[in-house]
Amino acid sequence: MQIHPAGEGGRRPLALLITPGQWGDAQQLIPVMERVRVARLGGGRPRTRPDHLGGDKAYSSRRNRRYLRRRQIKHMIPEPKNQRANRQARGNKGGRPAGFDKTIYKRGNEVERTINALKNSRAVATRFDKRAYIFHGTVTLAAVRLWLCR
Repeated sequence: MQIHPAGEGGRRPLALLITPGQWGDAQQLIPVMERVRVARLGGGRPRTRPDHLGGDKAYSSRRNRRYLRRRQIKHMIPEPKNQRANRQARGNKGGRPAGFDKTIYKRGNEVERTINALKNSRAVATRFDKRAYIFHGTVTLAAVRLWLCR
């Protein structure tokens, strides 16, 4: 089982998705983003659109970039060499290159730090739970501990 979190940068998850271990990361970006809900201080509808999204090359796909562009979410997802070569081979029909800023990308390891903080809980790290819904509860409990212990 894999954990796909959406974090706020301070090693605290905003949304979690548990998937089988063989599923890829690129397909999980949209379902995780759909789960993000941040309550507003003054009340009202929760916020569902972050100001910025960072990710590694595993999240680079045409589908994800189209989704983020449609929702007007700025992102820093580098383009892998094979996708760049394919886009350039198509010429004018290949589209524009993905923008990339190295200073923002340096914050890209925040998701990995969030996963490592969740794995500080022994039950999450060892994955003794056989059923996905039980493991989801274990990960949720670890996430609550991260939010309360700050």
